Amino acid sequence: MSRADVVIVGSGVMGAATAYWLTRLQPGLKVTLVESDTRYEKASSSLSASSIRLQFTCPVNIRLSQYGIAFLREAEQHLSLPDHPVALGLQEPGYLYLAQHEQTAALQTAHQIQKHAGADVALLGPEALRQRFPWLNVDDVALGSLGLSGEGWFDGPALHQAFLKKAMAQGVQRLHDRVVGLDHTATQITGVRLASGSTLPCGQVVNAAGPWAGEVAAMAGVQLPIEAARRTVFVLSCPEPLAQCPLLIDPSGWWLRPEGRFLISGAEPMHTEPGLPLEPDWAEWNDEQWASLAHRIPALAALRVERAWAGYYEMNTFDHNAVIGPHPELKNLYFINGFSGHGMQHAAGAGLALAEWMLQGKSTTIAVDELGFERLLNNRPLLELQVIG
Repeated sequence: MSRADVVIVGSGVMGAATAYWLTRLQPGLKVTLVESDTRYEKASSSLSASSIRLQFTCPVNIRLSQYGIAFLREAEQHLSLPDHPVALGLQEPGYLYLAQHEQTAALQTAHQIQKHAGADVALLGPEALRQRFPWLNVDDVALGSLGLSGEGWFDGPALHQAFLKKAMAQGVQRLHDRVVGLDHTATQITGVRLASGSTLPCGQVVNAAGPWAGEVAAMAGVQLPIEAARRTVFVLSCPEPLAQCPLLIDPSGWWLRPEGRFLISGAEPMHTEPGLPLEPDWAEWNDEQWASLAHRIPALAALRVERAWAGYYEMNTFDHNAVIGPHPELKNLYFINGFSGHGMQHAAGAGLALAEWMLQGKSTTIAVDELGFERLLNNRPLLELQVIG
């Protein structure tokens, strides 16, 4: 097979965004996406709840979200094609983190980090919360943190398809095959072996394999602590409208947000073994969960569960943060993995950062050096304190 300048393993939103930026920054670059699931039936990009927030505690995550929301607002300008207009349905009602008394110090610390990074967030006491959200029970809430702008949700699968179609319009090729091996020396990847029996020679390789990134890294003898972590999303109907409802994070750990005329909700999983089947875990919907939702939003005492789906977090078990950039020894092997539930919102910025790193030797638009692979080798976790689910 002909040599590619760049082979990207996986064409989900991370692979597609990287391919888009590589060929936008350097037109004519020969980029090949290798994808085994071209219908994206198991892809996190198709199964994401597709929300975006600035309320992180790692400044690098806030920077990626700030770039991400700006990109989403202008996505039509960036990604539209004559036969493929882009409509992402972006809404920005914010995120609302609720804290009980023992959690207020952590919320205030997070608020200081976010304000310093330029996030538009506000701390609200119980009375202010009641006035703004009269349908919300805050009798046991001491404090809430509300995103005033730059937070909300959008059509994630549409963003993925827009990145993919635009990249292919810029000359990127997508190969329907499965990577089964990486030929390598001590310092570089020399070829990508495919299930079809071919080997694809390449200049650079990007691991964008999502929940399966650890398996791809192992093909080059690299340990990457990423697992497929199943999460279930429940679709709920509520007989009463919840005016100006943000994405709500309850002190007990569940989250909820509007989705059209329904609500969607999820919680920390009951079963955490890696690689569980992509089937909803109906055991997570029980009387205790219902009671918790109805306590916080009394109208939900009359809710109905319409359906559910499951998707994978590509969980970085080391520190729940992304790994972006080159391997320190295999110089032409690059990572864009391990976003642990916040990948869709960071795809635009992460893809740009990696493309700049590959083409220019460093990321100039968004500083992401602290997400590099070296922290794994040096046992220096970059801990994100506001992980949802």
